[in-house]
Amino acid sequence: MSLIQHLINGELVNDSGRSADVYNPSTGQVIHQVPLASRETIQSAIDSAKAAFPAWRNTPAAKRAQVMFRFKQLLEQNEARISQLISEEHGKTLEDAAGELKRGIENVEYACSAPEILKGEYSRNVGPNIDAWSDFQPLGVVAGITPFNFPAMVPLWMYPLAIVCGNCFILKPSERDPSSTLLIAQLLQEAGLPKGVLSVVHGDKGAVDALIEAPEVKALSFVGSTPIAEYIYSEATKRGKRVQALGGAKNHAVLMPDADLDNAVSALMGAAYGSCGERCMAISVAVCVGDQVADALIAKLVPQIKALKIGAGTTCGLDMGPLVTGQARDKVSGYIEDGVSSGAELVVDGRGLSIAGNEDGFFLGGSLFDRVTPEMRIYKEEIFGPVLCVVRVSSLEAAMQLINDHEYGNGTCIFTRDGEAARLFCDEIEVGMVGVNVPLPVPVAYHSFGGWKRSLFGDLHAYGPDGVRFYTRRKAITQRWPQRASHEASQFAFPSL
Repeated sequence: MSLIQHLINGELVNDSGRSADVYNPSTGQVIHQVPLASRETIQSAIDSAKAAFPAWRNTPAAKRAQVMFRFKQLLEQNEARISQLISEEHGKTLEDAAGELKRGIENVEYACSAPEILKGEYSRNVGPNIDAWSDFQPLGVVAGITPFNFPAMVPLWMYPLAIVCGNCFILKPSERDPSSTLLIAQLLQEAGLPKGVLSVVHGDKGAVDALIEAPEVKALSFVGSTPIAEYIYSEATKRGKRVQALGGAKNHAVLMPDADLDNAVSALMGAAYGSCGERCMAISVAVCVGDQVADALIAKLVPQIKALKIGAGTTCGLDMGPLVTGQARDKVSGYIEDGVSSGAELVVDGRGLSIAGNEDGFFLGGSLFDRVTPEMRIYKEEIFGPVLCVVRVSSLEAAMQLINDHEYGNGTCIFTRDGEAARLFCDEIEVGMVGVNVPLPVPVAYHSFGGWKRSLFGDLHAYGPDGVRFYTRRKAITQRWPQRASHEASQFAFPSL
């Protein structure tokens, strides 16, 4: 059994203290141990970042971008190796892992445009012999705390952009599946990143609190559950830090009577059951406008759910692998039991699945509920598993009210052929990311990702233009060079043109 290490100041180091087990979810076996960083270890990462910052912030943006170009090439060359590590520790299929990495690489590509995205603004002669401009300067030492469900993609939402903006970054990835995250960070060093600019420290709440409390850390990015997002936002902002904390979700798909049902079913299958539903953008509620739509949808979904190809994630050609841990599997099973007890109709029950040769793996099949109502726990809470709930409503307005009344506002979509209905939905829905006949409307890297309501704490979304603004601060400069031959009297009124 190997020990995964921290990466600090360009070196692999270990804590002599606490550690945690890393499982292969397909077998249920412990395959690695990961150290849980002490406060001293966190501080050593902060100190190395602080020492590296002055030289890195003064490195030309074009040279920073060259590191990102080389990094992108190394990521592409190591796609198979990275995907294997993701699948071994998370459980998602190899194809899904490769797709995750590709979306992460898109953010590296955006970071390669550093000379363009960091250009300031300039105005000449805003007054007599007065020029004005703004400059976007790095914050210093910043940190990111990332979840288990996207060990490659979500860190790549954060540190490539933060680093190319001139900051030094400390990453605390999930301790459940850290190997791919660490490998990717080592590839960035291989691409020419100076020591100390990026550190990776493993840990639990103790490490999170150390980053929150450290005065040297100027900003925190987080993706995870809403209770933790709210905690990080509250504790970090009261210490004067910038925070973007992305929380939970309950994403609805509205199916109109005129929807292309076959294509909608195909989209829902991937959006609800892909990656075992362990995605913050997974569709977990299908809102059917009319009983006819609901009946037809369920009739088409049932055989496809029962035909899902499920097995060890590292086996090619599968639809689903296991959940990440035994605790995650048991929690989802508890939600299914709760749904039955609440009176929802369990149309397909994914519990009790056993995979030959992997009987100890953390497997669940796809589950489908019908006649779910808003007061049920399976409707209100994020299940984070392969469970789809069908809710029946009488109109588009009722569907929109349902979505707008929910505490989460991460993602949503509508399936329709009606442009008027689609436009009304896009205009009036209170959700941060909206799809029209697109089930997982994850913005591309040159836009920004984030929800509304209790799905986001903070004013700026992740990556894209919002990411640039989050990891920099604007400095406005007004400069005057008076003519030598002139002498002006003092002005006591507020200056104006």
